[in-house]
Amino acid sequence: MVEHIKLETIGCDLGDKKSAVCVLGADGKVLERTEVRSTKAGMTKFFARPRAHVVVEVGAHSRWASEVLHSLGHEVTIANPRRVALISQSDSKSDRTDAELLARLGRSDPSLLSPMKHRSAEAQAELAVAKARDALVGARTQLINHVRAVIKSFGDRLPSCTSESFHKRTVDAVPEALKSALGPLYEVLGEIAKQIREHHRSLERIAKKHPDVRVLEQVSGVGTLTAVTFILTLGDKNRFASSRMAGAYLGLRPRKSQSGNDDPQLRITKAGDPFLRRLLVNCANHILGPFGQDSSLRTWGLLLAGRGGKNARKRAKVAVARKLAVLLHRLWVTGEIYEPTGYQTKRLAA
Repeated sequence: MVEHIKLETIGCDLGDKKSAVCVLGADGKVLERTEVRSTKAGMTKFFARPRAHVVVEVGAHSRWASEVLHSLGHEVTIANPRRVALISQSDSKSDRTDAELLARLGRSDPSLLSPMKHRSAEAQAELAVAKARDALVGARTQLINHVRAVIKSFGDRLPSCTSESFHKRTVDAVPEALKSALGPLYEVLGEIAKQIREHHRSLERIAKKHPDVRVLEQVSGVGTLTAVTFILTLGDKNRFASSRMAGAYLGLRPRKSQSGNDDPQLRITKAGDPFLRRLLVNCANHILGPFGQDSSLRTWGLLLAGRGGKNARKRAKVAVARKLAVLLHRLWVTGEIYEPTGYQTKRLAA
């Protein structure tokens, strides 16, 4: 008999303030239904009980909750709801029913839940630096767009410049009537620029702790931000049996819905980390753009875009991003020198 079946199985649907809990006995009967506060104290109070198999969904609270549960001696399974249609697509979805479904699936066969493993707390903290920088860049872009739009509505236009220099290059061109309104925004833009530079220096320090970052940066268009995020997000370079699985893991593989002779072309799955996926697509945009370095990957992408059809350029960009994920993982595993125009062209054509 499998060990977890001998234990009580507890499904815990984690919520922002309260979490629904369903306890199943070893015979599969419901022993208890309740709610616990989604705090460390609340979780500790309820789960200070004999060892059990606890099933939770991955989410904002799953990291710290799983750490609490492990510290109390429980066996923990972290479920991926995207892979369990019974949960994500239920027509009677509620916290109560989700908790019971988690418990029953965990009791019968945990592999049905596509168990996930959280990255280390250190890696999560380092990844937070990259995401914080991205949030700052997004905030700067929104403020710059607002300033330009307001000035345009007065019949004036600001000179073209980079986002980094905007707060210095355009401040003197602001109409007198708008200085009191836009002046504070320029001060904020100056502070954001300072913080972005500081976060970039932090990323450089993180990169020095991970020597493989430099291996990934061999690919033109892949900078420190993308390389660090790639390594921290995947965590373990040996997690895949084949590098081809990296593209699918990051949601860059097209969906499949084949039946008989019907095999429609569908959009990508968008599974995995959206931040890293967006960075890879941005890298692909550079590779295919006017400043992209000549490479087998660029040539393949341009040929694909040249076939024409609906959204051909966009589809080629996503396809290049997928192959870029495969290439980066391969370089990470082997540590070999990357030859842009001669690196295993047959792999890129796969």
